[in-house]
Amino acid sequence: MGFFSRLFKIREQDPSSLETTWAVEDNGSELVLDAEYASMLMTEIDIDAAIASHEGWRLQLQDMVHGRSSEVMRPERICQDDRCDLGRWLNGAGRDRLGHFPAFDMLVARHRYFHEQAAAVVSCLQAGEQANALQLLNGRCRHASNQVLLLLKELKRGLGR
Repeated sequence: MGFFSRLFKIREQDPSSLETTWAVEDNGSELVLDAEYASMLMTEIDIDAAIASHEGWRLQLQDMVHGRSSEVMRPERICQDDRCDLGRWLNGAGRDRLGHFPAFDMLVARHRYFHEQAAAVVSCLQAGEQANALQLLNGRCRHASNQVLLLLKELKRGLGR
């Protein structure tokens, strides 16, 4: 099946219908986006945006630990996993579209754990414990982040079934 035939369904139009969008004399058909495929595409786009958002946030944290950022982060806010773009998506459109997948609840848990570890990194930095912050960042925090990304990719792969 070609790209456009997967993306669009050909729908013959009834010349007597008010929904007809072409002139009868054109004797053509209209390409319309298949609703199920469109929903799957939007969900894939959402997942791609979630991956990009999470990676961006993780890089901000790395920059802070390595002294490349003057941004002030507050651990009491960072530990709230529903405040970032990914967290809002997981609790909203993501749950609506993907909550039935087995990997979804694990993703939510791993995302929450990532935020807990990120808050611990910031707490260490604020306490002047640079070495501990770096160890947490490169250990538990990175591991949780990688799991979040893998689970997002697993959900995306599950859409292609």
